[in-house]
Amino acid sequence: MAETGKGVNAGKLASNVQKRITRAQEKMMQKLGKADETKDTAFEESVANFNKQMTEGTKLQRDLRAYLAAVKTMHESSKRLQDCLADMYEPDWFGKEEMDALAEDTDVIWDDFYQKLVDSALISMDTYMAQFPEIKARIAKRERKLVDFDSARHHFASIQKSKKKDEAKIAKPLALMEKAAPGWAQGIITAHQIAQTNLSRSQAEEELGKAQKVFEEISYDLQEELPTLWNSRVGFYVTTFQNVAGLEEKFHREMGKLNQNLFDIMTKLEEQRQANEAAANHNATAASESDTTTPASKTDTSATTPPNDATTVTNGSSDAEVPSGVAYKVKAMHDYAATDSDELDLKAGDIVLVLPFDNPDEQDEGWLLGVKESHWLVNKDLTAKGVFPENFTQRL
Repeated sequence: MAETGKGVNAGKLASNVQKRITRAQEKMMQKLGKADETKDTAFEESVANFNKQMTEGTKLQRDLRAYLAAVKTMHESSKRLQDCLADMYEPDWFGKEEMDALAEDTDVIWDDFYQKLVDSALISMDTYMAQFPEIKARIAKRERKLVDFDSARHHFASIQKSKKKDEAKIAKPLALMEKAAPGWAQGIITAHQIAQTNLSRSQAEEELGKAQKVFEEISYDLQEELPTLWNSRVGFYVTTFQNVAGLEEKFHREMGKLNQNLFDIMTKLEEQRQANEAAANHNATAASESDTTTPASKTDTSATTPPNDATTVTNGSSDAEVPSGVAYKVKAMHDYAATDSDELDLKAGDIVLVLPFDNPDEQDEGWLLGVKESHWLVNKDLTAKGVFPENFTQRL
C-alpha cells in the first residue's frame, strides 16, 4: 500500500512538472509570435474591473482601519483629559457632581461610537473583501487552463498538419518492407503504421476536448460572477458611508450636548470665582474704612442719635423692617451717578433693598436690582426700582 501511494504521488508530481513545462513552452511560443493566443476581450475587461475594484476595496479597508484606530486614540486622549479635570476639580467648586457624571457620560459615548463603527462598517468591509482572494485564484486558474487549451489546440493542429507528410515519407519504405515480407504479412505493416498515426491523432483530439471543456466551464462561472461583483460596489459604498456618516452625526450631536454642559459648568465656576473675589474685596474695603474712622464718644449721643424732631429719612437704616419680596440689603460704599434711565443714583451710605429680577436672564453679571430704603420708608412701594453696580455696595 505504501509503495502504491508513493507511486501515485510520484506520478502526480511528474504530471504537474510536465504541465508546467508545456505551459512555459506555449507562453514562449506565443510571445515569440510562433503560436496564436485565444483572446476574450469582454472577459479581459471584466478582469481589469475586478483588479480595480479589489485595489480600491483594499485601500478603503486599510483607511477604515486607520480611521478606527484614530477614533480609539482620540477616545483614550479624551478620557485622560476628562480624568485630569475631574481629579483637579475641588469638592467645593460649582458642579462637582455634574463634572464627575459628565466624564462618565463622555466615556460611554466614545465606547458606543467605536463599537458601532466596528459592527456596521468594519465587519461588513471585511466580509466584502473576503470574496476577492477566492475569485482571484479562480481567474489565475482560468489563465492556466487557457494556456493548456491553446497548447492542446496547437498540438492537435500540428498532428493534423504532419499526418500527410508522414504518410508520404513512410509510403516508399513501407512498400519495400512489404515486398521483402512473406505473403501472409502483406499489408499488415502498413496497417500497423496507419493505426499508430491514427492513435496519436485520437489522443491529441481527446486531450483538446478535455482542455476545452475545463477552460469553458471555469470561464462560464467567472463571466457570470465578475460583472455582478463589479456592479455591487456602488451599493456597498453607499451603505458603508451612510453608516459612518450617521454614526458620526449622532456622536457629534451627543458630544455637543456634553460639551455645552461642560461650558456651562465652567461659566458658573467662573461666576463663583468672581463672586468670591468681589466678596473678599468688599470685606477688605470695609475693614480698611473701619480702621481709618475715629469712633464717637459713648457720651456724644449726637453722633449716633438723630434729632427728635427729624421727620424725613435721607438714606435709610440697616435696622428697618425688610418688606416682602426683598432678598437682602446692601449699603452704598461709593457714590454712583446713573448713566441710564433704568439705573439708580447712589450716595455713599445709602441703604438699598435688593430685589430679584423678574427674568433671571435679564440680569447682567455684576449688577443688582433694588429700591432705595429711604423711598420705601416714605412711599411704602417698590416700584421705583433700578439697577446698580454690585461692586459699589456692601451686603448687610
